[in-house]
Amino acid sequence: MRAVVYKGPKEVSVEEVDDAVVEQPTDAVVKITATNICGSDLHMYEGRTSLDPGKVIGHENLGEVVEVGSGVVNLKVGDRVCLPFNIGCGFCRNCERGLTGFCLTVNPPSAGGAYGYAEMGPYNGGQAEYLRVPFADFNALVLPEDSVEKENDYVMLADIFPTGWHGTRLAKIQPGDSVAVYGAGPVGIMAAYSAVIQRAAQVFVVDHIEERLALAEKFGATGVNSTKGDPVEQIKDATNGEGVDRGVEAVGYQAHDSAGNERSNITMNALVEVVRPTGGIGVVGVFVPEDPAPPTIWQRKDRWHSTSGSSSSRASRWAPVKQT
Repeated sequence: MRAVVYKGPKEVSVEEVDDAVVEQPTDAVVKITATNICGSDLHMYEGRTSLDPGKVIGHENLGEVVEVGSGVVNLKVGDRVCLPFNIGCGFCRNCERGLTGFCLTVNPPSAGGAYGYAEMGPYNGGQAEYLRVPFADFNALVLPEDSVEKENDYVMLADIFPTGWHGTRLAKIQPGDSVAVYGAGPVGIMAAYSAVIQRAAQVFVVDHIEERLALAEKFGATGVNSTKGDPVEQIKDATNGEGVDRGVEAVGYQAHDSAGNERSNITMNALVEVVRPTGGIGVVGVFVPEDPAPPTIWQRKDRWHSTSGSSSSRASRWAPVKQT
């Protein structure tokens, strides 16, 4: 079968790989008909994770069941299914508590597994013609009859929409709350939309790309353009200096300031500053324990400047700091 294979930093290739097959009685094989590209895929593509070359990537998948193992009882060939990105067994202590992202069975000794993801188990991803689904009864969401015509909507259930929603639940948003969402990419947009659905009184969305902010404003959020001033100050000005009740981080460790300089701590620090004491912050952006290829940051007091390595423009007052 054909699949998207990670070759190394900034290099992927569509190649012929071994067919996905049933390996365990509880497996199913799904013919992939829709899959998304995630920001997490871009972390891996850029060499900013420990992904091994040769891995088939892609963890936001939807398709048709074409084969089931002898132990599968809830699925049948022909079912249309959406596949949440995290793989769980359904019966370990964490899965039984609803903490399926921290399954203790699928990737020991670590907690949690995923399709085509760095350090999340041996599972190939679904940017491929076919995908093996372990513990298929638990991990496949059977779709209704309109799944073909609404495929582009249902594939959002594999990751993007639930992740945005999860960010709002981690922050414990309640009706009437004010909310700040950092990042207007797909997850940030879904987090802001989820906050609106949950009847937040005011939702601010911070980004530096005007088209993204315009999309957020279509469903009632307030766009905050970071190129037009400190977003924290903009939000405080709009809330009579009080800040917001809740915040969602939807960017991760490759966050950039409005000038394009990478600052992995910028969104978290801003949320700590703009969310009121006793408020809540939900973090769904990716922050890795160690960055294999961090940029060099030149730091002086509270000012930051990133450089490609040219020494001619560096003043002696700047000190290099390697981000991890």
